[in-house]
Amino acid sequence: MSPVPSLSAADLARIDASLQATDQLLDRNYPGDDGSRQPVHTVYVPADRFTPDLAADWGRQALAAAEAHGGLERLGTLLGQDGGLAAAVAPRVAAKLAAEPIEDLRLDFEDGYGNRGDETEDADAVAAARSVATAVAAGTAPPFIGIRFKCFEEATRARGLRTLDLFVSTLADAGELPFGLVLTLPKVTTVDQVKAMDFAVGRLEAAHSLPAGRLRFEVQVETPQLILGADGTSPVARLAHEIPGRISALHYGTYDYSASLEIAAQYQSMEHPVADFAKEVMQLAVAGTGIRLSDGSSNVIPMGDGTEDAWRLHGRLVRRSLERGYYQGWDMHPAHLPSRFSATYAFYRQGLPAAAARLANYVSRTEGAVMDEPATARALANFVLRGVVCGAVGADEVQALAGLDQSQLSALAHPRLAVSTSK
Repeated sequence: MSPVPSLSAADLARIDASLQATDQLLDRNYPGDDGSRQPVHTVYVPADRFTPDLAADWGRQALAAAEAHGGLERLGTLLGQDGGLAAAVAPRVAAKLAAEPIEDLRLDFEDGYGNRGDETEDADAVAAARSVATAVAAGTAPPFIGIRFKCFEEATRARGLRTLDLFVSTLADAGELPFGLVLTLPKVTTVDQVKAMDFAVGRLEAAHSLPAGRLRFEVQVETPQLILGADGTSPVARLAHEIPGRISALHYGTYDYSASLEIAAQYQSMEHPVADFAKEVMQLAVAGTGIRLSDGSSNVIPMGDGTEDAWRLHGRLVRRSLERGYYQGWDMHPAHLPSRFSATYAFYRQGLPAAAARLANYVSRTEGAVMDEPATARALANFVLRGVVCGAVGADEVQALAGLDQSQLSALAHPRLAVSTSK
């Protein structure tokens, strides 16, 4: 005898109708990650110092710094890697510094550039765009590249908008915009500033016949007002829902944020409790929205007698961020690159064997020491996929350990995307 449910078709229809708004909210505002590459870091330089060969030059300087202190393998041991891990990481870091030393580059017209007068900044904005176009055409540009312009506070708003306009317009006039173009809005204090940015890039899209949504942008979280607003709510939690699909990432600003809370300079750090609180709020605010997160930077530069201590500090901070789910950070100097990639590669290589074994068990439905849910399987696949994409581990290693190729990893990490593309 077939079971007879108690809920009628009318009951089910009523429930569906009552949840229609919820269904629309989840579909529109919580699409999940789009499966595209996220860089492991952002490098920023004063805009007028950019040249098409800057990335390669930074790679050479980074490798020279490591070699001057015993090489990349010794650097690995300084960062706490055992002999085998350091030996496996070092050649991969060397290859990275030779082939792709900078994954994401921001030409800075804000703090790193300063106030040089309108005539000079106008000329530099146009020159920067032309240099970026040249680098992209020559194949020497990093995969992701763009500008950070001045913030939308009253004193700098017009200047920031003009620089943004000149840069984007010059790039558009030069041809198709770079695939990895990134625009960064700094020192955001209110939701209205982000909405103003949405309007500005929308107008630029219309002016240059670009598809709607082509100009996405990052928001730098550098002020306490964005974490806790005047009304007691968290403005940062509203951003994804005020302009869904327009914001690509939130970047934590270590030093502006800490200084705003009157943290003494010597204690300003990515690991200060105020930083952890802000980043946890950011992490909650964007969960499921597809907006990425980036940690800030260390201002301790590996130079002179303090080089090795600076590397130890930077490597520890990079590892700490990765363990807390921040897969990107900011770097300020070529000598930060060896510790960035060494710590990052060690993180993924150390975690690969266990993650691959759990994935293999999950896919084959074999019982193991850990019973993983689908959500955990997604996290495992995403972890391994990030390691492959950044160069920490090889696709062949993953195939050998987990029996999965990169497309299978992507399908596990982003099942919703896999379903939508298969339709």
